[in-house]
Amino acid sequence: MRFMLLMIPHGYENAAPGTIPDDLDAVSAMMAYNASMQEAGILISCDGLHPPSMGARVSFPGRKPTVVDGPFAEAKEVLGGFWIIDVPSRAAAIEWATRCPGGENEVIEVRQIQEVEDYPAEVQALTAEAFPSMQTLKKPAN
Repeated sequence: MRFMLLMIPHGYENAAPGTIPDDLDAVSAMMAYNASMQEAGILISCDGLHPPSMGARVSFPGRKPTVVDGPFAEAKEVLGGFWIIDVPSRAAAIEWATRCPGGENEVIEVRQIQEVEDYPAEVQALTAEAFPSMQTLKKPAN
């Protein structure tokens, strides 16, 4: 089962463009955490995200794209980074999230990734027809 661990650092919604972590001890601890997931064979991907002040949002009012550049005044929580892991259960994903050396202002949201197999048969058939060789829709082989 694949899960995405979403890092939500409170206060990051107001971070200036170009803001990056500068606490070497915290960065070192996070790199050790990432390495432990890699060594356990569960880490698929992980990255930090630049602050919303450098981002954009695309919405679709009336099904037409509208682009708004960051920062976003209405943002209460924003993503600071993510991990994608492959573990046997939700409990295992939560266990790995609890091992993160996060700070007091950080929260990790644990979300299971929808696999093609989670959808009804007709949706699976549409996916197979439209993307017969698209491997990113399928769970990676370990």
